[in-house]
Amino acid sequence: MKCELCEREMDKLTVHHLVPKQEVKRKNVESGLTVDICSACHRQIHALFDNKRLAKKLNTIEKLKDEPKMQSFLSWLRKQNPAKKVSVRRQK
Repeated sequence: MKCELCEREMDKLTVHHLVPKQEVKRKNVESGLTVDICSACHRQIHALFDNKRLAKKLNTIEKLKDEPKMQSFLSWLRKQNPAKKVSVRRQK
């Protein structure tokens, strides 16, 4: 299975809601599209961005890939061994 964000081959992927469920619940609408991504990408997304920004500005896989902070992380992550657990850090 390939992570839709970093494009590494992984044994296990997680489901990421492009519009966070928390934002959808408040408006009482259906939860939107999801993508299958690795846990490192998933943790990094939520470490860098709050749900409001994810819902309004980073609500497609392309927008996430184009975000400068994610681009930096993704270029580093692609060099990492997929079997190794990767720590994520909040960036200012």
